[in-house]
Amino acid sequence: MVDEMVDWIDDADRVIGVVTRRRMRAEALLHRSVGIHVWSSDGRILVHRRSNTKDLHPGWWDVGAGGVVGAGETYEVAAVRELGEELGIRDVPLTWFGSGRFDSAAFCTIAHFYRTVSDGPFRFDDGEITECRFVTLDALAEMVAELSFMPDTVHLAGPFLGLS
Repeated sequence: MVDEMVDWIDDADRVIGVVTRRRMRAEALLHRSVGIHVWSSDGRILVHRRSNTKDLHPGWWDVGAGGVVGAGETYEVAAVRELGEELGIRDVPLTWFGSGRFDSAAFCTIAHFYRTVSDGPFRFDDGEITECRFVTLDALAEMVAELSFMPDTVHLAGPFLGLS
């Protein structure tokens, strides 16, 4: 299997090199990522559990579908691709709602966040998600307090969701 290539970026979000995903993870190199919040038509947000085979925080919960932006990809193109791969959602409008930087010992990223509305059905074609469900924002806050959630999406998108 060929290792995915990603852009290694500087603090100003400029490409300084192209590296393998494996190297990016091993060295916690700054890279681009996307997160897409899926809302139901009745105003609930979709949460999902990551598969146990993920290279970062396997089995943890997340409030946004998404992932690493591939080498040469734009944030928006990556968001459309990730939404289709992870949830089987295609041909829906995406609205950008924020971006930010997250740094930890495990990974460093500049992320852009998008939102869309879809009531499903959802398919986990690439095997990166094992389950999902819609929750109210109050239920989301309870889940974040009790379960392991992806720290970057909680930190960066949390203020937009009333989690900070």
